[in-house]
Amino acid sequence: MKNTFTNFEEYFLLFPKDVQVKLETLRKTVHAQTPELEEYIGYQMPAFRYKKKPLVYFAAYKNHIGFYPASEGMKNFEKDFIERKFKFSKGAVQFPLNEDLPLDLVERMVKYKITEIEDKKS
Repeated sequence: MKNTFTNFEEYFLLFPKDVQVKLETLRKTVHAQTPELEEYIGYQMPAFRYKKKPLVYFAAYKNHIGFYPASEGMKNFEKDFIERKFKFSKGAVQFPLNEDLPLDLVERMVKYKITEIEDKKS
């Protein structure tokens, strides 16, 4: 049976406590970039909107947290992913659960996406 949930808290409770702490830390880091965020569940993952536009999604898995910035901007961070030995694809990056979250990188990715949304409004 597929898990269904309606908010971040319900989603977080699906995971062990140590993973819940990482998910909450990621949530707070994203929120800290701007007060204008809306939380929602998209594609069965916690997600954020900025000015009604998708900003980022994230999800926990057995060995990593997937971070999906919904942006062409992933290319701008490939050097960081390679240097830090993160697995990544065109639209996602994997943060291993056995390592600290790269909060500085998350901040930069979220700020980039916010700027991208702002630039498209101009």
